[in-house]
Amino acid sequence: MITARSLLHSLAVYGVLLASQIAAPPASAITCSETDAEALGWLAKMSRSYREVAYQGVVTFQRGDDLQVMQIARSVESGQSHELLTRLTGQGARVVRAGHPLDCTHPGQQLLQLGDRAPATGCGIAEYYRFQVGAGDRIAGRQAVRVGIQPRDMYRHGYVLELDRETGLLLRISTLGRGDKVLERFQFADLHYGEPLSPQQDVATVHPARHPHPDQVDEGPSVSAPWVVSWLPRGFVPTDSAAEASIRRTYTDGLAVFSVFLEQLPRAMRPGEGVAREGSTTSYSRGMNLAEQPVLVTVVGEVPVNTARMVADSVRMVR
Repeated sequence: MITARSLLHSLAVYGVLLASQIAAPPASAITCSETDAEALGWLAKMSRSYREVAYQGVVTFQRGDDLQVMQIARSVESGQSHELLTRLTGQGARVVRAGHPLDCTHPGQQLLQLGDRAPATGCGIAEYYRFQVGAGDRIAGRQAVRVGIQPRDMYRHGYVLELDRETGLLLRISTLGRGDKVLERFQFADLHYGEPLSPQQDVATVHPARHPHPDQVDEGPSVSAPWVVSWLPRGFVPTDSAAEASIRRTYTDGLAVFSVFLEQLPRAMRPGEGVAREGSTTSYSRGMNLAEQPVLVTVVGEVPVNTARMVADSVRMVR
């Protein structure tokens, strides 16, 4: 079943991690090849298209044997953008993201826009992924350019992006696991540019999408002592300025994103771990004692299980 979180995830994936708010990493030590430069140029065009292009269409979202159909729409007016994502199959639900300033470019989008300045500023995410650019399929009546993205290590997934050759808009994204197995796929079946927002159905459940500032300290639930994640795969950095005692930390490398949650427990849990996977999303939990305090550590995000396990194992209390 596609849940409310899945709808929010779909909107985030389509917007190329529109919730990611990261600082660009230092210049890469890897020499930027012509293929890397071309791929980064397409990623930059894709990022700009998301900010500049108005559209409306129907998309499919597939995880294994589960296929959902959704309507997605975006309008641009008075210096702001508005997005709707409405599920057309199963129980009706809608994600609404309104009033996003057009001049607000998230650092995560800035990372993808590095192609506008490459190779002078290095290769950015090409330090962590290999790229292959070629002719793409015809999707929703539009000719696409295919950008294949393979991780340089075992800590992240691969991707295949299909971008509108004319506008750079993301028409299809496939997330790949081990052996290039497709874990999930999100693509347009129908697309019209410049269309106003016009949802096709009334729904009882509406989920507003938050738009926090990356420097805004998270004032949500907290734990009794500061804690840190002491190991991250290279290239992953915090998405925001979470408080030291916040129950959550979120990280991204510009394509993948995951969160770490720390919950204090009234008593110790039995040794063991729990793993759940849905498409490209892993949920890994482990009970442990940190500074003589029983806690439950959970890692949720678009990373392999071993990555989630290693991140969870690295959580430490700060004395």
